[in-house]
Amino acid sequence: MMQYTRLAQLRSAQDFHNYCAKVGAQLPFDEQMTHGEAAPLAQTLDTPVRRVGNRFSILPMEGWDGTKDGFPSDLTIRRWQRFGASGAKLMWGGEAVAVRHDGRANPNQLIANAQTLGALAHLRETLVNEHQAQFGRTDDLVIGLQLTHSGRWCKPHDIKKFEQMTAYKHPLLDKRFHVPDSALMSDDDIDRLIEDFGRAAIIVDKAGFDFVDIKHCHGYLGHELLTAFDRPGKYGGSFENRTRFLRNAVAAVKAAAPRLHMGVRLSAFDFAPFQPGQDRVGVMSDLGAFGGGNYPYAFGGDGSGRGIDLDEPQKFLEVMLALGMSMLCVTAGSPYYNPHIQRPAFFPPSDGYVPPEDPLVGVVRQIAATAELKRRCPEMLIVGTGYSYLQEWLPNVAQAVVRQNMADSVGIGRMVLSYPDMVADIVAGRDLQRKRICRTFSDCTTGPRNGLVSGCYPLDDHYKNHPHKKLLDEAKKMTG
Repeated sequence: MMQYTRLAQLRSAQDFHNYCAKVGAQLPFDEQMTHGEAAPLAQTLDTPVRRVGNRFSILPMEGWDGTKDGFPSDLTIRRWQRFGASGAKLMWGGEAVAVRHDGRANPNQLIANAQTLGALAHLRETLVNEHQAQFGRTDDLVIGLQLTHSGRWCKPHDIKKFEQMTAYKHPLLDKRFHVPDSALMSDDDIDRLIEDFGRAAIIVDKAGFDFVDIKHCHGYLGHELLTAFDRPGKYGGSFENRTRFLRNAVAAVKAAAPRLHMGVRLSAFDFAPFQPGQDRVGVMSDLGAFGGGNYPYAFGGDGSGRGIDLDEPQKFLEVMLALGMSMLCVTAGSPYYNPHIQRPAFFPPSDGYVPPEDPLVGVVRQIAATAELKRRCPEMLIVGTGYSYLQEWLPNVAQAVVRQNMADSVGIGRMVLSYPDMVADIVAGRDLQRKRICRTFSDCTTGPRNGLVSGCYPLDDHYKNHPHKKLLDEAKKMTG
């Protein structure tokens, strides 16, 4: 088994520095936190919408807890209320919301349509009201909603049954996930889907949101189209064709809801698919079928399957800027086939694998790639991600990142499930509450993988006492 030190055991900054050096994780780090108006993390940030009040964002956090017809449940509303209580001033997308039923990643994903308009507006109002109750003002708050179609990861009817819609035939993923030939989308299919993005934007606009995130990450359709090298027609082959989905979706949103601003959450780099090897340690899939091991299907990859080349992601950012889009949220890879690069964790989810590297290395990789994109495109407002694994040391790294202009805003994901007001504590200069810090147990992923709602079962009393907790424990026993 791979042996890594749990970060909770590193009780001093020197311990943390020593361990980072041992595993080759060179992180920006401010040993002394600055508080008050001069603090880097408390600085305002100008966005295309308005000036936000600090340098923290809440990332899209799905709960797999909506209703079968796409409405939020009480659990969804509770999560958004906690987003409002977080203290963060930029809400990046809330959660992934499907633009139509067949594009849902699970049978409980929210949908943006005429029927759910009032419920989506209520979600936003819940967040705003809680934020106002906790912090007194909301005129420095910006709230977006992420729009998506899940492509090859669609499960609109049954959590155990894929109903894939793919951009091209992927020789590894098609075989692993038993994708039928009928899953391949035509150009006309994609054209009609883009119209659905426009219709969904009207709903988002009427619900009062400030912007939409046109999702291009984690292996979902927008992201997959960026590597559609082998696809014939107007959505494949050249870089211009592979970014046509973005350009046409932007045009559809502008025409339908011209008030709305737009951003993109982008997997800025990707690796080849990984799988459990000996002792469940992750190993990269055999690339022998790709002639010399050259793997072409990783956007932002260098062809090796596990290296990075940011030239095409930079070109993607330049396309965004040309379209009048200046907000980017950087992530990586996909939770379906290489979660260790996208969501560094000490404990793998039930369908995952033991990380093949110390998770700190994965954190460094995301922070470094984000910083490089910020250096190349300084006019782009960039939100960085991958911070939750840092645990107690998240504030020290986040402050150094913002102070050094390596990102404009620090995105908080899994951490908000266990410790939603961590941002408020950091900005106020309060000591962190160690018992509430996410330790990356991955129950928030293992639950949905087994048809259960997502939440922090180890640390949030609400989920500790939820009926799904017992089912989760049983599922974990079965998977070892």
